Amino acid sequence: MSIRTKWIIDPTHSEIGFKVKHLMITNVKGSFKEFDASIFTTGDDFMTAEIDFWLNPASVDTGSEDRDTHLKSADFFDVENHKEISFTANTYENLDKDGSYELWGELTIKDITKKIKLDVEFGGVQKDPWGNEKAGFSIHGKIDRKDWGLNWNAALETGGILVSNDVTIMCEVQLLKSIEENIKQ
Repeated sequence: MSIRTKWIIDPTHSEIGFKVKHLMITNVKGSFKEFDASIFTTGDDFMTAEIDFWLNPASVDTGSEDRDTHLKSADFFDVENHKEISFTANTYENLDKDGSYELWGELTIKDITKKIKLDVEFGGVQKDPWGNEKAGFSIHGKIDRKDWGLNWNAALETGGILVSNDVTIMCEVQLLKSIEENIKQ
């Protein structure tokens, strides 16, 4: 009999972020402040994880109110009509037997779903000072924003574009093992 374990994202120790090249010379970073997930594993084996993650695109924060307002508009996330960005996954490949994995899943933005690959570094499992079991992950990937209808851009006088099509995903995620919701199978 195996135990199905539920894990909860610890929002105070997790960041869901991105960066994109601006003016073709520097990166602008942003993050989302509202996110959650439903994550289940068989025992503590993250190779068996079933992930259903979602975030609120209206919670985007780039440090510029004008830029955030533009990102929320129909030019990008269209938060009036699309209240959620989601990622579901359950396919993994252990790359080096030392904590590096590829995670394959489906990313949905503006009702468009595409399969993506994320690189995952498993930091391990540790008990915090209060006896809670935590697991840590660094997650990175790159997507082409135009695949999800995020097409707005402006041509530069000297050639090139204002905002790169490539968006780098950068996440630091700490999970908390939920004791109450473990289910014997």
